[in-house]
Amino acid sequence: MSPIPQPEVYVEGQQSPAGTPGGVERGRLRATAAALTSLMALAATSLVAGPAVAKNSAGPCALPRTSAHHSLGLDTWNAGYPRPASRLDAVMVFVSFPDSVPNHDPGELATDHFPATSTFFDRASYGRFKLRADPQPAWVVMPKASTAYGISRDWEPKKRSAYMRDAIAAADPTVDFSRYDIVYLVADPDAPGVDSDATKVVNFEHPLSADGVDIRRVVTVFERHPPDRNVLAHETGHVFDLPDLYHRPVDGKGDWDTYVGDWDVMGSQFGMAPDLFGWHKWKLGWLDERAVRCVTREELITLEPIAAAPAPGGGLGTRLAVVRTGPGTALAIEARAATGNDASTCTEGVLLYRIQSDTASGGGPVEVIDTHPNSEACWDQSVYPELADAPLRVGEMFTMPGTPGERTRVEVADRTPGGAFTVRITTA
Repeated sequence: MSPIPQPEVYVEGQQSPAGTPGGVERGRLRATAAALTSLMALAATSLVAGPAVAKNSAGPCALPRTSAHHSLGLDTWNAGYPRPASRLDAVMVFVSFPDSVPNHDPGELATDHFPATSTFFDRASYGRFKLRADPQPAWVVMPKASTAYGISRDWEPKKRSAYMRDAIAAADPTVDFSRYDIVYLVADPDAPGVDSDATKVVNFEHPLSADGVDIRRVVTVFERHPPDRNVLAHETGHVFDLPDLYHRPVDGKGDWDTYVGDWDVMGSQFGMAPDLFGWHKWKLGWLDERAVRCVTREELITLEPIAAAPAPGGGLGTRLAVVRTGPGTALAIEARAATGNDASTCTEGVLLYRIQSDTASGGGPVEVIDTHPNSEACWDQSVYPELADAPLRVGEMFTMPGTPGERTRVEVADRTPGGAFTVRITTA
């Protein structure tokens, strides 16, 4: 087995800042424009880009994929990442250390994450993608004490490389890595050197070879038992080339959720409405051109909630409306309701958010528009109450700020008996 090079790492977490100007009109009420400051997070380190494949039938509203880490451009797919199109197989390797006897067996820790993570993606993909996990039955013992690896969120690269090298080498005699698309390395949560804040995806600049296949990235799991809710759904999203949507304050203090609040698991694994944005589902291939409407003039559209199950027969209806606002920017419009992965949301309505395809993971590639900037909601449950009431309700109208000729107006006219929202979108 060849030595592991210094791996590149992007840091996962929970949140991000939203530059969310605007105001709500109820009926013919006055339009408001309240500007909020948009904070820039630390940009994630870039991953060696794979070749472009699988061009989407995206139309004029599809933004181009750029060199930004986890770019949200979706005109092509980065083949350096596995695409969750039908089924992927994942191995869970459980790592223990000579300085600690595990308090739990691998089966207990496996049930912390599965089938919950598989269920999340089954719902998010409308049944189009299956994630199958294969938990290994026994602990793999590392050659060094847990304290020798310096495990932490901002991990020293040489010690991180040593951990990865030792873990894969220890597992190789009993695990056939050629059978799997995804590797989860799960550490004994009670070992003294394990830091639960260090859970993340490690990307290798040069792939590691094992069992005749290249391992390009590994999900390293250091979670407590029981773990943070939806943590593995968040990390697995990175494996599918989705970005961090949270904002990490430079000093580590302050709000992390200012970009998207509760509204996507890539922003917060604790969110009340953690289903993936429609834009993410479009990128991953779960929404096709029949479910995405590119708006270039005034249109009246019926939006099915993004988290709702397909209709009998598999039809999705329209799930996402998009207004192209620039060469690498767009306004996305979708309905959010208390169903599916969003069953715990405390507000329902039509959510607006900006997309920037040239903004890297962690820098704010998505910013939710706060259509109620002078209020907040769900303060006792939300990760960021200021954005918990971001969606427009029935009877409300919102005009995007900007110069005349660049504004988009969104009006929620009605809600159907089936729960869909009737939305009028007017482009200038």
